[in-house]
Amino acid sequence: MWTPWTPPWSPLTLVPALQKMGELPLDINIQEPRWDQSTFLGRARHFFTVTDPRNLLLSGTQLEASRNIVQNYRAGVVTPGLTEDQLWRAKYVYDSAFHPDTGEKVVLIGRMSAQVPMNMTITGCMLTFYRQVLFCVSPPWVLCSRKTPTVVFWQWGNQSFNAIVNYSNRSGDAPITGGQLGTAYVSATTGAVATALGLKSLTKHLPPLVGRLVPFAAVAAANCINIPVMRQRELQVGIPVTDEQGQRLGHSVAAAKQGIFQVVTSRICMAIPAMAIPPVIMDTLEKKNFLKRRPWLGAPMQVGLVGFCLVFATPLCCALFPQRSSIHVSRLEPELRAQIHEQNPSIEAVYYNKGL
Repeated sequence: MWTPWTPPWSPLTLVPALQKMGELPLDINIQEPRWDQSTFLGRARHFFTVTDPRNLLLSGTQLEASRNIVQNYRAGVVTPGLTEDQLWRAKYVYDSAFHPDTGEKVVLIGRMSAQVPMNMTITGCMLTFYRQVLFCVSPPWVLCSRKTPTVVFWQWGNQSFNAIVNYSNRSGDAPITGGQLGTAYVSATTGAVATALGLKSLTKHLPPLVGRLVPFAAVAAANCINIPVMRQRELQVGIPVTDEQGQRLGHSVAAAKQGIFQVVTSRICMAIPAMAIPPVIMDTLEKKNFLKRRPWLGAPMQVGLVGFCLVFATPLCCALFPQRSSIHVSRLEPELRAQIHEQNPSIEAVYYNKGL
């Protein structure tokens, strides 16, 4: 009798009919990642799991099953027959779809597991069409010159996607109104597109290879605008800081600034392989007869190259800084510093979620 195939990563495999005997202990700390976050290797293994695009294939029922397993375990209730590996898989499935501070489900394209497929499409098209714009809809596949509307479209699309990601993966749980979100979105995308157009105008008379690298420079500059603007609420009211045990001590703008700086650095580094390596390869390939005879292969080849780079660059660059970052108490605001010293003079550092 045929039965539907269940992916090996599916939470539906978390509670099979036959399990190992014995109940899982309640002393597993699933508040923290499974691997040691004090090392780059541990953080890389963590983010390879977090950014796994296969998580996008999970249904709402599967996500809810994982959330129930995690929440029940945190409440001291162990799902019958649950193993440690299954608990960790449920935790990572849960974390892939729900915000760590607010607990709300993140919109599909705002999840970190959407980073590779979304960015490979947008970045690949941006790199291709920035130089070539569009092919005609029928042979002889004439290439057009670079045009401002095309540059604007792809930069706007990229920064709109980034705005969704930046908002979805913000740090803290401070509410943000629709008006504030709209203003932040318009400011972020406008500033990013203006930056791209400015850089484009400066490279009109430079070699083609230099022109191919302009999108990276534009994206790097735009990240410096987009991320702080979309997370400006954190710069106004601060983000939660805790002690080593996770007890909230207050809100800090200084911690928010440090977290945003770390995220901007990671995003720029993430873009380097995807936006710098494929253009160099494509510049060489397009001089060969193979692509000269088949120019329509240029776009899919470039998208594929970008995707290959992003599969590794996304988790490795996310791992540059710990997700649960720390900041010395002496660098906090005077009021918060005094409050912490009054409560516990021995605390030297506090911790916060830097966002992604």
